[in-house]
Amino acid sequence: MNVDELTGRARTHIIELPQAAAAMHVHVKAAFQSLQRAALMSGFELAVASSFRDFDRQLAIWNGKYCGDRPMFGPGGQLIDVHALSPSQRISEILRWSALPGASRHHWGTDLDLFDRKAAPAGYRVQLTQAEFGAQGIFAPLAAWLDVHAARYGFFRPYRGIRSGVEPEPWHFSFAPVSEFARRQLTLAVLREALATAPLLGKEEVLANLAQHHARYVATIDWP
Repeated sequence: MNVDELTGRARTHIIELPQAAAAMHVHVKAAFQSLQRAALMSGFELAVASSFRDFDRQLAIWNGKYCGDRPMFGPGGQLIDVHALSPSQRISEILRWSALPGASRHHWGTDLDLFDRKAAPAGYRVQLTQAEFGAQGIFAPLAAWLDVHAARYGFFRPYRGIRSGVEPEPWHFSFAPVSEFARRQLTLAVLREALATAPLLGKEEVLANLAQHHARYVATIDWP
């Protein structure tokens, strides 16, 4: 990938899958469709809640959380009053769940948030929460199936709460043959350049600590 593709400022590496209502890296399509077919044979309707996301979309998510227009949750799922936090605290809480614009793995088109459409009742709105994928959750059977079968198709969970500072995301799967290459390309210098002119809330604090943020939330994942 080139620098703009890595940081979500271009989508020349992305193709649309209308039947899946998703967009992903051109080299992820075949592997995802194979995983989807295998899941169907086991009784799951594997669906994509989130796929490619560009820089501007990630920026809107970040700024919305920073100013309190979007809800922000703590590690236990509790709602956080963003206005009671200092700038550095706001940044730390956002990074639990949401990447800096330019640093989201969704920019690469290699990472997908997955759920079982068949398990969701009519009208159900998927939240992508740990409760949904936990032992008693609506998507627990799919989570268990993916534990066993996802790696066979090249997919793994980058956020399992072991090494990375990101909270566990059992719905988030990454296509390793492409994403590991992209992760190594997304250096601190590349990220700093992407943020240099962005209208990012909390930007001064972010840039002052960008090396630590990059090391904890970008370079470090739960891999292998």
